[in-house]
Parts: sequence; structure tokens; C-alpha cells
Amino acid sequence: MEQLKTIGRELAMGSQGGFGQSKEFLDLVKSIGEARSKAEEDRIVLSEIDILKRRLLEPDVPKRKMKEYIIRLVYIEMLGHDASFGYIHAVKMTHDDNLLLKRTGYLAVTLFLNEDHDLIILIVNTIQKDLRSDNYLVVCAALNAICRLINEETIPAVLPQVVDLLNHQKEAVRKKAIMALHRFHRKSPSSVSHLISNFRKRLCDNDPGVMGATLCPLFDLISEDVTSYKDLVSSFVSILKQVTERRLPKSYDYHQMPAPFIQIKLLKIMALLGSGDKSASEIMYMVLGDLFRKCDSSTNIGNAILYECIRCISCILPNPKLLEAAAEAISKFLKSDSHNLKYMGIDGLGRLIKISPDIAEQHQLAVIDCLEDPDDTLKRKTFELLYKMTKSSNVEVIVDRMIDYMISINDNHYKTEIASRCVELAEQFAPSNQWFIQIMNKVFEHAGDLVNIKVAHNLMRLIAEGFGEDDDDADSKLRLSAVESYLQIISEPKLPSLFLQVISWVLGEYGTADGKYSASYISGKLCDVADAYSSDENVKGYAVSALMKIYAFEIASGRKVDVLPECQSLIEELLASHSTDLQQRAYELQALIALDARAVESIIPLDASCEDIEVDKDLSFLNGYIQQAIESGAQPYISERERSGMFETTDYHSQDHHEVPAHALRFEAYELPKPSMPTQASTELVPVPEPSYYSDPHQPIPTSLVSERESSEIKLRLDGVKQKWGRPSYQSTTSASSTPQQSTNGTTTHSDGGAGSSSSKPRTSYESKKPEIDPEKQRLAASLFGGSSSSRTDRKSSSGGHKPAKGTANKAASIPKETPIPVQPQPDLLDFGEPTDTTVTATDPFKELEGLLDSSSHDGGGSTDVMGLYSDAAPVTTTTSVDSLLSELSDSSKGNARTYQSQTSKGPNSKEALEKDALVRQMGVNPTSQNPTLFKDLLG
Repeated sequence: MEQLKTIGRELAMGSQGGFGQSKEFLDLVKSIGEARSKAEEDRIVLSEIDILKRRLLEPDVPKRKMKEYIIRLVYIEMLGHDASFGYIHAVKMTHDDNLLLKRTGYLAVTLFLNEDHDLIILIVNTIQKDLRSDNYLVVCAALNAICRLINEETIPAVLPQVVDLLNHQKEAVRKKAIMALHRFHRKSPSSVSHLISNFRKRLCDNDPGVMGATLCPLFDLISEDVTSYKDLVSSFVSILKQVTERRLPKSYDYHQMPAPFIQIKLLKIMALLGSGDKSASEIMYMVLGDLFRKCDSSTNIGNAILYECIRCISCILPNPKLLEAAAEAISKFLKSDSHNLKYMGIDGLGRLIKISPDIAEQHQLAVIDCLEDPDDTLKRKTFELLYKMTKSSNVEVIVDRMIDYMISINDNHYKTEIASRCVELAEQFAPSNQWFIQIMNKVFEHAGDLVNIKVAHNLMRLIAEGFGEDDDDADSKLRLSAVESYLQIISEPKLPSLFLQVISWVLGEYGTADGKYSASYISGKLCDVADAYSSDENVKGYAVSALMKIYAFEIASGRKVDVLPECQSLIEELLASHSTDLQQRAYELQALIALDARAVESIIPLDASCEDIEVDKDLSFLNGYIQQAIESGAQPYISERERSGMFETTDYHSQDHHEVPAHALRFEAYELPKPSMPTQASTELVPVPEPSYYSDPHQPIPTSLVSERESSEIKLRLDGVKQKWGRPSYQSTTSASSTPQQSTNGTTTHSDGGAGSSSSKPRTSYESKKPEIDPEKQRLAASLFGGSSSSRTDRKSSSGGHKPAKGTANKAASIPKETPIPVQPQPDLLDFGEPTDTTVTATDPFKELEGLLDSSSHDGGGSTDVMGLYSDAAPVTTTTSVDSLLSELSDSSKGNARTYQSQTSKGPNSKEALEKDALVRQMGVNPTSQNPTLFKDLLG
């Protein structure tokens, strides 16, 4: 509150007189500062809001007063109240020509609005105009607003002007232009991707402020792509060297450290560029050594630079001398009384032990002190260090310490993290099976249900698979140890649900495996668990499944099963349970008890928890049935994706209409029918070019031969296409389109696609500060840091040492996909354009008609639109004689591979048609041109 009062007084009492003489504003600041409760403060602010609403609605408010009102609105917003009613006045103030008013408007707008606010569009033009101003203060104000308000959509409107300002004569403008470009890159990298070279150029700017501002966007760019900026390593090293040699103006010093924030940013960039690069790292060694020598560790900013140097050294290729200097700096941090410096020391030590594990041994007593420090943050950081230092020689001490700390804290989030680390270390470095089981029991007992369920599954898998490779004796001892420990724990009250699930599973799988415990004893314990935790369905489900396995193993081994009364009572209770899962388990248990040994052994084999379950996802056992059904005429299965997304049954014309022209139809044939299926009709269309004697496409034709087909398998969809025969009309208002692979009934037939050196620095004089060392600490340090120094690379893989699975998963055979028969591209039946060829080979329609009528008298197929077989190509005039033309047409009709089998319920007698055909031949004339009436009679 004191800060708000101070800000208010500074705003109210401007150095140039300004608006700050208003007594109302001073009284507002004073009353808010003296408010004794939040309710009183809210009352004062709400009263001020009412006053400002009235004042802002007054006409011709003086600019001086308007500026004061805007500042009071800012004050109201700072206190958490809504001042949106005055936002538009702040936007208007940015248009003012007065510099003081304009800067006040920009300040208020950047505080009031966000980049997605509706009023942003009103200030874009003002920003564009101010960026061209001759007054650099106006330009700076506009650039400040750009950094806060410009969004991805408005970047192109101001980007060219911001780029031009990179060459402005004023260094303040160039610096803010760099900041604006950095903002653009973060919001929309693609919009400034062609301007990245400008950052490289500004790195050589004469002004240190511009150079320092350029480091921020360069750091982001290098983080994304290190390789492209390897050539700048020497430049960054040179800049850092000049900064450390105090070649920058004194104005950049902070607590007698030359430009410390520029140094920190340069060190971060160098850590990225030197990672894994020997040549780049060697260039950095000298300047990093100078920093260790010149940094003043008596100030916080000096310690910050030292810490950043340690981080940089841990990232680049190691150098022995630099490692020694870093170890010495860490030693100073750990010896400090400041918890912040100790925290930095522990963090730096955790980074360096990855390179040189021996460094931790130099500071073992300091680490023990941090482990026992009352500061919880420092203690957690120390546990992270111990986690990185863990090896087979000290795992017991570290895990015990972690579990003790886990028990003492109430933070569930961190307790979960500690539990997962304990489990991981126990799995990797367990010295014995018994110790591993004990640790897991402690974790589950004290962390409860905070433990990730995956940890429980991993524990069950580890017990089932064992630790040794093909060492059944060791695996049996592990399982026996688990069973014994769980039988002791199971009687304790209030065990976590997840732990009880693990206990039930282990007892069910291995409770009677070695014969030490009887089935009655184990089943009684499981019934007690189900009864004690009757409200937990998961625990009861695991308990029932464990009972089922116990009885199954007894039956399979030929022993008589005696169901305990409490077990029988539990089964009867679950048979009437509201939970369908528990009910099903109870019915399965009841049915299993009544089966013989052979059946039970097949259902629940002994010790089969590790065997792989063969899952045939493609259901290959149905291949024969599917093939038989397809051969019998069934349609192939269409996936749900194709049915819902690619194929709409209610609108056939929504299918990929962008791939096929709207006037085109494409058809693919079905597979050839088997001889045993005489009624199977081929659906391949054999278009016949239109004969030369058919000249009127709209000539009325009787419908006796072109009745509607009843079979949907060979029906054409001509929706939206102008009729070629009959009355001039359209079939439907919808457009006709089809997918590239579509059968004639509209069914899609797509196929599924199927480290470095270590230092030898002697011990520090840390022990000399404490002449009397607690023997307990010495023993703890010896247990933590004793033994051979080895890195964490000696850890066993959590799954690599497990026994391989006893079953092998066979790859499920995939259902063979139906291969479509290659079909020659069909001509476009609905192409109304002019033919490209002036001569065509005509086919005698009467010969075709004879074949169709003859076949229809013997076939039982549906009726076929005979006129649909003719192409709609424009008639072509030819000089061929009628006799020769008829002969060619007859030969052409014999060469057709397939024809439609059809049946007409109405139409002329075949004998009469032949007689009329012979009459036409004798006449030797073009029927359509010479005698159209006769042509009607022939068809009618």
C-alpha cells in the first residue's frame, strides 16, 4: 500500500506542474492509503468510478483534466477494479499532438488493453503515423506500444517501418526496434524469418545497449538451431572479453561489476554453442578462466556470474583447470551462511558430478549439513544431488533417508516424487531381493495411493519375472519373500488401496506356490481383506480374482477344494452385488469350482502371468468365411471412417467432388461371377458409340424398351444431368459426382493402406572450521561417499535384468484385402462436347437389340435401360454404304467382351423386330434422315 501511495504522489506532483495540482487526486490517494479494510477501500474506489463516469461524459473536457482522469483510471485498474468505460478516452489521447498527452495515452493503453482487445484496431494507424515522426520520443512511445499490443494479424502493418528504424540515428530507437522484432519473432516466427540477418548486424552496433538487446533474440534463435550460429562463437567470446576488461562506459556497471546482465546472457549463449563442440569450447576456456579470477564473490551479482560460469563449464567440453576453479567456487557457496548460496552450491555440484564424480567427495560433510538443514527447499535440492550420486554402494543409506523424509512431509506432490525416486533406485541398485521387497512395502505403506499405479504394475511384473536370468531358484526366493512379508502386513489396519491390490495379486499368484502355506490359510486372509474393505470395489475384485487362482491351482493339482464358510458367504454376497464387475467375478469363481482339473488347467494355467497373450487384431481366423461370403456376392466391409467421413448415404454428391468433374461418371466392375451363379449380372458398362443415323437427341421414344431397372447394382445415378431421351428435363437438382474408386451402386471400394577428466584437488579446509566433527556425521558421510567412485552409468536397467517372457507373441495374420480387377478407363457417358475424331466405327443398334431380346427371353435378370447403352456423342456423317456399314456393325457387335443381360416386361416380339430389321436392310436408306416415322415404328 505504501508503494501505491508513493506512485500516486509521484504521478500527482509532476516535476513540470502538469495535472498534478488537483486536490481531488491527492485526496483519493490519501483516503485509499488510510483505508482500514478492503471494504472501505472498495467503497472509496466505487465512489471514484461514479465520479469519473460523470466527468468523462461532460462536453469539452480540458486536455489537462482529461489527462488527470486517465491517470486516475490507471490507479483504479491497479487496485483491481474495472475501468473499461474510460478505455476509449485513453485511445483518443494517443492521437493528440502534444507529446506529454500522447505518451500518457500510450502508457494507459498498454496497461488497459491486451493484444486481442477490440480497440486495438483503432490505434494501428496512430502507431504507423508515430513511427514516421521526427521526434524520437514519439517513435519510442509507439515502439513501446508495439511490444505490448501488436498481435499476429497486425504485424504486417507495422513491420516495414520497424525494420527501417533499425538504422535510426538514435540508439534508443534502434534498441526498441530490436525489441519489437524480437516480439514479432515470438508471436509469429514466419513473419520475420527473412529478417534474421538484422540481428547479426545489430550485434556489431556501436552502442552497448543495442548490442545487449540483440543478445535476447539471438539466444532464442540459437536455442532453436545451434548449428547455424557456430560462426558467431568468436564474436561472443570477444564481446565478453571486452566487457570483463571494462571497456564499456561506467553507466553499465552494477555494484562495480561491468555490465553483469550482458555477461550472464553471453554465458548462456556460449553454453549452447559449446555443447559437444571441442573447437568452440577451446575458444571459451581463456575468457571463462578470467571470469573466475575477476568475479567479486562478496556481492550477489558477482555470485550470480560465478554460478552462470559453473553452468557454462558443465555444458561445454570439460577442462581440468576450469573444473578446479568451479569446484573452488562451489566450496565457497557451500561454506556460506546464506541458504541461497548453499542452494546454488548444491545445484552446481549436481551439474559437475556428471563430469567428475570425485568432486562430490571433496564436499561430503557440507552435503550432510545441507541434508539436515531446516530449510526445506535446500533439503529437497540436496536429495536431488544424492539421487544423482546413487550407486550400488550407497543406495541403502540414500533410499532410507528419502523414505524418512517422505514420512515427515505433508506435501503430497513432492511425496509422490520422492516415492517414485525410491522405487527407481530400488529397482536399479537393490542389493538383495529381501531389501527390495522391504523398501517397496515401506513406499506403499507410507505414500499410500499417491504412488503411481504404474509403480504397482511394475512391482507385480518384477515379482513375476524375477531378477535373475533363467535362475528359477532366485526367483522362487523372491516370491516367497514377498508372500511372507505381505502375510505379515495384511493384518495391519488402514492399508492403502493400491497396496492391497498388489498384496492380493501376489498372494493369489504365489501364496501356495511353494507349499509352505495352505490354500485354506491364504483364502481366509483374502476373505478377511475383502470383508475389511467392503466399500472398495477394486480391492474386493482383486481379492476374488486371487481366490479364483488359489482354487484353480488346487483343482489343477488334483487336490480337493474345501471352500471356507466365509468364502462361500463372500461369493453369495457378491452374486447379488450392484457392481456388475464383482458379480461377474463371483459367477466365474462359482463356475470354476465346479469344473474338472483338465478344464481348469486350460483356463488358468499355473504361473502364466508372464506369458504373452496372442491377440489377433485382424481376426485372421475369419478369412475363409469372408472370402466365401464375397464369392457368394457379399459386399466387402466398409470402415466406419469411410462410411461417416468419406461416404454420406444421404448425399451421394458430397464425395470428393473436387477430384472428378461434375459432369463425369466413373464406374468399376464387380468381380466376375462364378459359373454356379447364373443370376449374377456383370456391372461393367460397355458404351456403344452413337450411330450416325440418330440425329435428334430429344426425339420422343416410347418407354416400352427403357423401363426402370429394379436392380440397384447396375443402376446409373444421373442426378442433375439433362435427359438425352424423352422430355427435356433434369433428373434432380443435385450435382452428380463420384469417388475415383466407386462401384455402380455407390459403394466405395477403397483398399485400406495398410565427461571428462577429473581433478585431483586436495580436500578443502572445510573441516578446519569445525575442529570437533560429530562421529555420526562421519559415519553417514562414509556410507554416502565411500566405495569406488562410479557414475550412474553402472545402474542396471529396470527391465534389462528381467527374465524373458515365457511366451512369444505371434504376429496376427492380417485379413487379405480384396484386390480390385483392373478396368480399362470408360468413356464419359455424359460428355456433351464435340468428338475429337471425325470418323467413328458405328455399331448396329438393331444387332445389339437382337442379342438383348434373345437373352432376355432366357434370363431372369431385372430390366435394363437399353438406350443407356448408347453414347451421346454428336452424330457424324459418313459416306459408307448401308450394306457395308451393316456388315461392320455386325462384326463389331461380335467383338464385345461383355453385354448386359436384361429382361423387359413390355416391348415388341423378337420375331417382329427381326422382320422389321430385314425390311430396313432391303430399303438401303438412312432410317432417321429418310423416314423418321418408320424409325418410330421400328422402336414402337
